[in-house]
Amino acid sequence: MGLLMLPLAPVRGTVWLAERIQEQAEREYYDESAILAGLQELDEARAAGDLDEGELDEAEDALIERLLEIRRLGGGA
Repeated sequence: MGLLMLPLAPVRGTVWLAERIQEQAEREYYDESAILAGLQELDEARAAGDLDEGELDEAEDALIERLLEIRRLGGGA
């Protein structure tokens, strides 16, 4: 049976790797401290005048929505 599955090993390895990457991306996406750091960076960009208000508002809204989603799911403090 092992020899029959051998041709599928690269595919199974690729699937395993894709699953680990997805898990890591989800951990980062739902990391409250990363979101708070992102909001701090936006405040710094606002103070420095690096982005216009529309871009800042859009980015800030996206981060706040992620933060609210985390808290709705019970993953945040």
